[in-house]
Amino acid sequence: MTDTKTLLKRVRKIEIKTRGLSTQVFSGEYHSAFKGRGMAFSEVREYQPGDEIRTIDWNVTARFNKPYIKVFEEEREMTVMLIVDVSGSENFGSKEKTKKEQIIEICAVLAFSAINNNDKVGIVFFSDKVEKFIPPKKGKSHILMIIRELLEFTPTSKGTNIKEALTYFNRVIKKKSTTFIISDFMDGNFEDAIKMTNNKHDLIALNIYDKLEDELPNVGLIQLRDAETGEQRWINTSDKSVRVNYRKEVLKRKKLLELSFRKSGVDVANISAHESYVGPLMNLFKRREHRR
Repeated sequence: MTDTKTLLKRVRKIEIKTRGLSTQVFSGEYHSAFKGRGMAFSEVREYQPGDEIRTIDWNVTARFNKPYIKVFEEEREMTVMLIVDVSGSENFGSKEKTKKEQIIEICAVLAFSAINNNDKVGIVFFSDKVEKFIPPKKGKSHILMIIRELLEFTPTSKGTNIKEALTYFNRVIKKKSTTFIISDFMDGNFEDAIKMTNNKHDLIALNIYDKLEDELPNVGLIQLRDAETGEQRWINTSDKSVRVNYRKEVLKRKKLLELSFRKSGVDVANISAHESYVGPLMNLFKRREHRR
């Protein structure tokens, strides 16, 4: 466990970086990409030529003997949910940053962007089971508490079960929300769960990967350990066929993942662990904005 002083310093460092980004870079794009979807009654005013007849308030019109219409405004407030993978594979990182560290920063940026727009934020931590649930709330202190949890939380399990996480999420969050599932998606059999969740909520997938996982380097005999199962095995990376087969499997997994998202109608951004997440997130926001 990290001591409190060190933890608060780390929280502060992430806050300064991500809060600045959410205010200066993402603010407008976030608002446009994730507008509130409903319309709320605002006021009545006198009818003007060109106004929709359907919006006439007949009760007020009868009272004042001249036509009045109802004015509606977009319901801005939303609930933003973060479903975060805390399994063993998230601790992998081949360069200066692990997948876990990248995920923490992305969560912080999204959370600060949400509270800048007066939205509630909640979070679900999952491995091969639901590890922790923090219900959605507003406010800076709530966001800082979420960042502390992201930094400090130790899962009890190392595996991954996306279906389990989404089933739980759909049970506890009844109202439609904008939901980010942030994972390396090292799992299978979750396509139906993603589809079902996207039908009920607005689901966005952020796929965090590390380039070193894409291909084996030619470095002779090495021992590989599965971060989630603990299984170890020796592999001869000097053998070209071993490297080629490994690459084929990686590409096959990526294509299946892409297909799952496409069939489920889920927007996805692929984000490398050791490259800036600003570009991929901005592209995601802009894609969504153009479709509205």
